[in-house]
Amino acid sequence: MYRQVTDQIMHAIAEGSLAPGTKLPSIRETARMLRLSPITVKRAYSDLEHGGYIITRPGLGSFVAGVSRLALREQKIEEVKRELARTLRTAKAFGVSLTRVRRLVNDLWPH
Repeated sequence: MYRQVTDQIMHAIAEGSLAPGTKLPSIRETARMLRLSPITVKRAYSDLEHGGYIITRPGLGSFVAGVSRLALREQKIEEVKRELARTLRTAKAFGVSLTRVRRLVNDLWPH
């Protein structure tokens, strides 16, 4: 679950809906809004801080860091590449043709 929170915040930063300097809701507020454990949200915030995406100031809260949207996009591309490689290995192992994989991708691509 913490990974979903992390991905949602990173996505919002990448698309520009969370600009640098934007104050994030507190861990407790986020946990309440998402109906998650504060421990889960704390881990997500901690990962985001470790990755340089947010800055936490004691007593003030957590804020979006001055992250390069291009760097964030490149990181996501690498993540997609790893996931696709794993999926393609599985497809090949089960005899799914490249043509069928391409059709699946086209069918699943958001329009």
